[in-house]
Formats: sequence, C-alpha cells, structure tokens
Amino acid sequence: MSRGELADFLRRRREALRPEHVPATHPPGRRPRRTPGLRREEVATLAGVSVSYYERLEQARAPRPSPEVLAALSRALRLTAAEREHLARLAGQIPPGPANADRRPVLAEAQRLLDRLGPIPAYLVDERLDIVAWNPAAVALITDFGLLAPGERNVMRLSLRLGGTLCSGADGEFVRQSAAQLRVASARHPADSAIGELVNELATHSREFAVSWRDHDVRPVPTLRKYLHHPRLGELELDHQTLKLPGSDLELVMYTAEPGSPSAAALARSTDGS
Repeated sequence: MSRGELADFLRRRREALRPEHVPATHPPGRRPRRTPGLRREEVATLAGVSVSYYERLEQARAPRPSPEVLAALSRALRLTAAEREHLARLAGQIPPGPANADRRPVLAEAQRLLDRLGPIPAYLVDERLDIVAWNPAAVALITDFGLLAPGERNVMRLSLRLGGTLCSGADGEFVRQSAAQLRVASARHPADSAIGELVNELATHSREFAVSWRDHDVRPVPTLRKYLHHPRLGELELDHQTLKLPGSDLELVMYTAEPGSPSAAALARSTDGS
C-alpha cells in the first residue's frame, strides 16, 4: 500500500469534483463556494465513513482501507472504472504487475500487424511509453527510431526533443494523457525505479507535464486530436489513436487523418517519398 500516493489521489479527486454535480452537498439556490471541490466531511458522509477516518486517509495516516470502504469512496467521488482500479492498486487490493513479462510472442505478432498497416504511421509502446516496435510510415512521419539509443525511444523524451513533430505546444492533452499513463504504470509497478526517474526528468523539463502529474489523472483517452508542425510536411491535423493489445502491457498507437484532407495528402506524400 502506498499511503502517500493514495492520500494524494483521494485529495485530487475530491478537489476535482464539482459540488453542483453532487446535489446532496450543493442544493439548488445555495451560493457558490469560494474554493473548488467537496469538503472532506462531505466525502466522508457520502461514503458512510467517519470524518476523522477520511481525514487520516488524506493525511496518509490511516490503515489499509477495506474493499467495502474503497467501493464507497469510489461512489462518493464518482470515480470512473479506470480510477477505481487505480485506487484499488494504491490501496494494495490489487497486487503489483509482473516485473519482467516475456513480450517476444506479442512483439512478433504486433510487428506483422504494424507492417500490414502500410501507409498508416504506427508504433508500439510499453507502460513506460518506450517505443518497442514501429513501421516505415512512422519513421517517415516522425524519425528513424532504429538510429536512436533504446533510452531515447520514449514518446515523451522524443516530444521534448522533436517539439511539434510529436506534440504541438497548443495540444496539452497529449502531455496530460502521457502523465496519466505513467501514473498508472507507477502504481502497477511500484518497484520500477526507471519510471520514477523518467517522471522526475520529464517534470524537470516540462512544466506542463509536472502540472499534469500532480493532477493525478488516470483516465484513458483512446483518441486525441493532434496538431503537428512537421518540418517537411507542414501543418498536420491528425488523430492519435491508442489500442490496448489484449494479454499484454503494450499499446498500439496510430496516426490517421480525415480522408480527403490536406493532412491526409501530406501523410500520403510522406510514405511515397515525395
């Protein structure tokens, strides 16, 4: 159980919950509050636990909560399915993931899938957001991953180095989603020091990442609209789509454009070498 992480997650989710969305705490006609979020006593009442116990949870001083208490807190804070799972991991109700899973069979099948995608730029990432496989279209759009050292083949490290080629400065959702994915990974693999080192590095070099990490958001966003500034192809408006590969810790990331759009034509030029 990670008491500090659990306390931070509960506090962030409480502060993010709008009182007007919880009628029991904000009946019609009540004047707006000066501070956002619910009060601790309101969450305790909604969850059916004592105020002192909930306060100790947010102060990282309480013992491990039971599954029943976690379920009550999830309802009180209106957590999504992903947030409920994350809460259970932080509370020690779900054991850590395997330290070294054998990815070789999955990678072999995934590489064949990547190759069949043809002109669609695509790559495979692990839970650290390291790129472990890619297709030629992704090389044409982003960079030749094969020329990079393994440690440099990380989505967020590349976004900082390449700038608008992977992430537009106006597109903060990409950074927020990356922080959310690393939050989930850190809870699933608490003994993986490489994740902590990566988070510290990113938070040092990107204020937006640091803010997103502190928000403790873990909700997945399967599709993002991205606006890229490509040095050769110009301005691109693409959909960044993520699919979880069943039975593995890997995700397939694809870049697509609206059919018939200038961005679609630019993608076609990038893959045919023109």
